Amino acid sequence: MNQDTSLDQPVAPPHGMRTFAGLLVNTAVANVSTMFMWFGLTFWIYLETRNVLTTALIGAALMLFIALSSMFFGTLVDRFRKKPVMAWGTGIALAIFIGDAALFFAVGADAVSDLSQPWFWIFAVIMLAGAVVEQLRSIAMSTSVTLLVPDERRANANGMVGAVDGVSMLVTSVFSGFAIGFLGMGWTLVIGITAVGLAFVHLLTLRIPEPEIVQTEGDAATGWVDIRGGWKAVRSADGLLFLIFFTMLNNFIGGVYMALMDPYALELMSVQAWGVWFAVASTGFIVGGTVIGKLGLGRNPTRTMLLIAASMGALGMIFTLREWAWMYIVGTWLYMALIPAVEASEQTVIQRVVPYRQQGRVFGFAKTFEAAAAPVTSLMIGPIAEFAVIPYMRTEAGLQQWEWLLGVGHSRGIALIFVISGFVAALIALGALAMPQYRAISRQYAKAAPPKPADDDGATAAPDVAEAIDETSPTADA
Repeated sequence: MNQDTSLDQPVAPPHGMRTFAGLLVNTAVANVSTMFMWFGLTFWIYLETRNVLTTALIGAALMLFIALSSMFFGTLVDRFRKKPVMAWGTGIALAIFIGDAALFFAVGADAVSDLSQPWFWIFAVIMLAGAVVEQLRSIAMSTSVTLLVPDERRANANGMVGAVDGVSMLVTSVFSGFAIGFLGMGWTLVIGITAVGLAFVHLLTLRIPEPEIVQTEGDAATGWVDIRGGWKAVRSADGLLFLIFFTMLNNFIGGVYMALMDPYALELMSVQAWGVWFAVASTGFIVGGTVIGKLGLGRNPTRTMLLIAASMGALGMIFTLREWAWMYIVGTWLYMALIPAVEASEQTVIQRVVPYRQQGRVFGFAKTFEAAAAPVTSLMIGPIAEFAVIPYMRTEAGLQQWEWLLGVGHSRGIALIFVISGFVAALIALGALAMPQYRAISRQYAKAAPPKPADDDGATAAPDVAEAIDETSPTADA
């Protein structure tokens, strides 16, 4: 393949978009399968125990496992071709899920749901391991966009990935809710494992054209967890560390939602109803991803990301101000409609400013810190919510102090946490727009654009850097 001389970027093959579409469908099936079982576990254990701390712990554990493994996964993605890496991830996850199901049926549902015994935690950790290994696909998928999609269409492709994530959440929430409500955890496992198996078989039939991976002496010396290589690649692009750091801070706030969204909803409605309404809310994810797939992210994806993150914080302050199910559902829909833009913005920037041969490590580096942020908050907020805020807001003093803002109801403690976390998220995003590092990554993204097509005189137009960034501080340093 021909390479871009500045950043060693591959030229998309003639039928790259067709291959990307097939890979996208396969990813959708794999995501639905894994999320189906994970949502099922979360719904099931909360209904069995009514314990917010338990759901916070298992949600935090998932993100912590992802954080600990992402640099290793990123190194694998850079050292091997993408299809074998995806096949390994899916095949190993399938084997883990089968083993976990065997444990569940051998021990029995009653023993697994008894938190005084070790079986639930063993069962949950094994499922966590399968879900984490499946995350190897997400890093490989991000680099596959660079491999298969032309630069000018990558933002659109990342939006399509976001839309697929939305479809996955929609399908998963509906079927997980109904499966747990009507069939139980056992059949949920059987259905999920069958779907993972189908995704694995389909993946083996796909052909992903990719040049041979060339290993350098430096690659051989770094080992299998190349933290140093990821750090150097991040630092080589001005302002990229800022982008990753902001996403990490934003994920600190996301840990609140990870821990409390399902418990709040399950206080308002049955698990079956929440499964259906979460599916309705998940269409926001599809709409948001589809809009990006059609329109892209503009000339400056970083600015788009920060403005949308501020809007998400504002939504977090509003959608639980009253204990009304319709307000919560509408707010969740709007929140999810904005998520694909934030995720696609970061991916689009990395895909342009980082050399292809290093992108796996950079995506792994980013995911390490971004995924680590949410469980820290989740582990903190679970006990705070369970033992402090929720009990206080159910007292007469708590209700009287906050009734002017939050109204009355059984779940006003969780609502107060949402309001505070949303305010902090909006403040961080708006503050980031004033930082010089924001200018640096905006310039870096504009400068790394491929040359525009030659004009009638044969001259090649240079990328228009000035149009891609806000000109209020054009000389700011990183």
